[in-house]
Amino acid sequence: MRYPWWRLLLFCCVASVPCYWLYLAAAAALGPDPGKVLVDNLGQGALFLLLCSMAMTPLRSLTGWSGWIAFRRQIGLWAFGYASLHLAAYLYFLLGLEFSDFAAELVERPYIAVGAIALMGLLTLAMTSTRWSMRKLGKRWKKLHRIVYPTLLVVLLHMLWVVRSDVGQWSLYATVAAILLAARVPAIERRLVRISAKWRDEQTAKKAENNG
Repeated sequence: MRYPWWRLLLFCCVASVPCYWLYLAAAAALGPDPGKVLVDNLGQGALFLLLCSMAMTPLRSLTGWSGWIAFRRQIGLWAFGYASLHLAAYLYFLLGLEFSDFAAELVERPYIAVGAIALMGLLTLAMTSTRWSMRKLGKRWKKLHRIVYPTLLVVLLHMLWVVRSDVGQWSLYATVAAILLAARVPAIERRLVRISAKWRDEQTAKKAENNG
């Protein structure tokens, strides 16, 4: 396993955030409706981590450092973890564990159904993120994992439907998503690689001049 200490640091950082939110809820520091705040925070956390996992490939193209890819799977799994906690918090705090009401919610509130579709997409990605799945699926693995793109769009639609009147923060997430999706267009990706290579060549030339 590459970069074990960085992986451990990432794990501790990402795992500590929900614990901190729970602490704030227990301390009555999340306002009059802490359950809803927890649900919203976990949902936005899942979206943030999904965007972070998708940023690893463009960062590799920009910096030329392949180490970014080593963290992509871990961050992606945490995105699914946060999304699962988002659902669990919704069932516990907003539905009071009345699971029979969930089916009615899917019908009456379309954004809940959209969120469920997004969660199924993340579940598919998480279940097939192992090396065994990569070997078993072969070339089909990459094609399957392209569902991350429509899944991201569905997540954004779910969030937009939830916030509705306050789209400021959603617009920020949507802008970042648009940039990350654009960075995967072959022409743009090649341009990023050329910019990165040119910058590294310039830095190498400067070091050579300074040493000389």
